[in-house]
Amino acid sequence: MQTMPAHAAHHNDREIESLDEFDATVSTRGTLAGFRVQAVDLTDRTRELLATDTSGAVFLGCPMREDAAAKVGADGAMVFPPVPDLPFNPYRGLLYSPDELFAGLGKGYEETLDARAYAWFQQTKADGDILASMLRAIHDDAVSDALDELLRNTRVVGVMGGHAMGRGTEAYAGAARLGRELTRASLTVATGGGPGAMEAANLGAYAAPFDDEMLTESLRLLATAPKFTPSITDWAAAAFEVRTRWPRGGTSVGIPTWFYGHEPPNPFASHIAKYFANATREDGLLARSTAGVVFLPGAAGTVQEIFDSATPNYYESRGEPTPMVLVDRTHWTEKLPTWPLLRSLARERSMESRIALVDRIEEAPEALKRLGG
Repeated sequence: MQTMPAHAAHHNDREIESLDEFDATVSTRGTLAGFRVQAVDLTDRTRELLATDTSGAVFLGCPMREDAAAKVGADGAMVFPPVPDLPFNPYRGLLYSPDELFAGLGKGYEETLDARAYAWFQQTKADGDILASMLRAIHDDAVSDALDELLRNTRVVGVMGGHAMGRGTEAYAGAARLGRELTRASLTVATGGGPGAMEAANLGAYAAPFDDEMLTESLRLLATAPKFTPSITDWAAAAFEVRTRWPRGGTSVGIPTWFYGHEPPNPFASHIAKYFANATREDGLLARSTAGVVFLPGAAGTVQEIFDSATPNYYESRGEPTPMVLVDRTHWTEKLPTWPLLRSLARERSMESRIALVDRIEEAPEALKRLGG
């Protein structure tokens, strides 16, 4: 089974994203000249900063003492100071974890980083502040950078589907088994990171190292809070109960957005790339699904994702077309007849051999394998 490092080692070797990396760089290289230091608290590294060349370095949101900041500035380094009173760090070097986004859940969801970041977004969006929009853009760029570092050299399969799919339903259980099977086949599952079908696929990835009984029992526990309304707190608490009972589950990625702030991220994705800009998030999710995408039944959002995926496949703008598997014939031919249009688009183009419609979710992994050659 494919495991992703908690912190991918393949990032740009000029980037320093933790105190351990900072210490290692200073002791082995003896210089910080030209390095990028991202969101590392350097208040206890004054001696090192005073004694080390930092010319041409860039410090992004790194707290440091005044004398260190003065010396670094005199060296000609660029310093982007931390922004006070923000609920999030715009310069972050790593993706979010569920524990980080939901910290404080015991006092109610409103107290969490996730809820506070959304409240900030709502407030600043309304008053059109240029600083706030710049901070959102910097944050989203930092998240994309961290996502690229994490996923480098991994085979990613996207699982798309609606948020309306409730815990406790057969459809939800099917999506969980799909996520589990894909993860056991050494693929990295990536979803939109929200509730419903997205949560189910991330849950399946989490369940990959465990036996059948764990998944059965998890589904039963989660069914006690089937939807994130009326209480996100209860909904998230049920997920954390599963994570506490079965720690160290399999890894997967969730890519949600604060644009749909009423909708919380699900706690089963081990790495969460949460964005303010939904367009950046949509495009990023599909572009990174290099091993193909499975589309479970959904509504407008899923239809949009199907054609967001089809367009680069049609023009081959990202190279060879990636496999697309639509699940549930009735849904995609009668309820929302997306399949006939997709098939017509694909006719006589190289993407024609890369699309499939299957009846049952159990057929999706085999179809993906077949289309992937």
